Amino acid sequence: MTVAIEMGQTTAGAPAAMDLEELLATRLLVQGNSGSGKSHLLRRLLEQSAPWVQQAIIDPEGDFVTLAEHFGHLVIEAEDHTERGLQVAGERARLHRVSTVLNLEGLDAENQMRRAAAFLGGMFDVDRDHWYPMLVVVDEAQLFAPAVAGEVSDEARKLSLGAMTNLMCRGRKRGLAGIIATQRLAKLAKNVAAEASNFLMGRTFLDIDMARAADLLGMERRQAEAFRDLERGQFMALGPALSRRPLRLNIGPTATSPRNSTPRLMPLPEAALEDMRAVILAAPPPDASRPQRRPAPDLLEQLRAAKAAAPVIQPDVVEVPVSAEELAERRERVDRTLRAVLAEPDAGFRAIGVLYQEFVVRCRIEGLGAAVPDLNEFRRMLTHARAGLGADIAEDDAWQDVSLRASILPDDMQGVFMMIARAAKEGWPCPSDAAIARAYGSHSLRRAQRLLGYMEEQGLIVVQLDGGGRRIVTLVELAWATAPGDPNGDDLPAEPARSAASA
Repeated sequence: MTVAIEMGQTTAGAPAAMDLEELLATRLLVQGNSGSGKSHLLRRLLEQSAPWVQQAIIDPEGDFVTLAEHFGHLVIEAEDHTERGLQVAGERARLHRVSTVLNLEGLDAENQMRRAAAFLGGMFDVDRDHWYPMLVVVDEAQLFAPAVAGEVSDEARKLSLGAMTNLMCRGRKRGLAGIIATQRLAKLAKNVAAEASNFLMGRTFLDIDMARAADLLGMERRQAEAFRDLERGQFMALGPALSRRPLRLNIGPTATSPRNSTPRLMPLPEAALEDMRAVILAAPPPDASRPQRRPAPDLLEQLRAAKAAAPVIQPDVVEVPVSAEELAERRERVDRTLRAVLAEPDAGFRAIGVLYQEFVVRCRIEGLGAAVPDLNEFRRMLTHARAGLGADIAEDDAWQDVSLRASILPDDMQGVFMMIARAAKEGWPCPSDAAIARAYGSHSLRRAQRLLGYMEEQGLIVVQLDGGGRRIVTLVELAWATAPGDPNGDDLPAEPARSAASA
């Protein structure tokens, strides 16, 4: 079944339809100067396609958050989340097929680029089983895929440009259909723009932009002047999802509107000049009235204090005494069951909830009954197992400091930190990117590199490269350091692998 969404009317009065399935396969580029109606066009497209396909909008100005009221989009305030949190949010949005609006309003250019890249990366890196069709709309795309370096750092630009390139160049096979809108084609990276097969070109005045627009539409240079004559909301359309020949169309109305409408002329207030002088040139308030920023708390010290002060709560339930031999035998059976679960070929890449369900079923088959660990205990056991820790190491006094430091990280990162700490404690080579990704439950080597970067930002580790390009990781304060290891190696070091089997 072909799904055609109505974008408006042609200049002849005929309906102007867009083939949604063709759009998902070929991507779209929208260009027009400020005030040409780009945001209105995107809003019309999103509203018309919302019942048919999942959507994600990268929204630098907060223009599209009103879609949530009519179409149920989840609005994510990027300012309230870390890059890691947004990466996970992007993954989960695809897993659960929820349409989202990433509102980047209030962030500076560099943080907008970093957070957008993290969110796009999360959607891009999901497993093949979740490659559902999805429209990914990026407004003001020249901010996230600039043609030349700007005032932001090279790292932020590379992250953002890489995410946009993945979206437009490699996203189709993953079900991601990129829709990018820009004010200036000349400011947009050419390798990003070149991947679009559908074009909607609005009013444009600069010669360089008109020339590029004419080239993309297959028009002669002398016809480029036509872009100056377009009215607001008028666009020249071309592409397999729109029209095989350049077609002028008028975008139809929308059901929603942006939060901030276009400013309108209004008379100035009537006030005496001297009164306004007194108000505007009044002395500024003293600096003391501003709230003073407190120094960031030392999380490790707080955790240590909380652990030392935590009262020991005695259970009210009277339990039947169990001998040490019986406890050891139960523990061995639980460990054996966990090893059986982790021995499955894809266990390293399955969700914890799924692994726990299988673990519980196997424990019941073993007749463990009430001895089955709860989910929190299972998480701890799984973290230790993936880190290659046996019971003797996990209970070692020196290892308690490692567990304390790991606890400030998100749960899904603690196993990776402990694996690196184990290698450092024993003097083994630093785990490869592949080993780190597998311990995290991912196939993405880039994600492994981001994990190390995040831990370094938290002040837990220091990452260095020796003269041969091998990686060394040092644990802060503990003065443990791994031996040099090849980041591009294929597997875990031999010793951690044997320890994992006995966890």
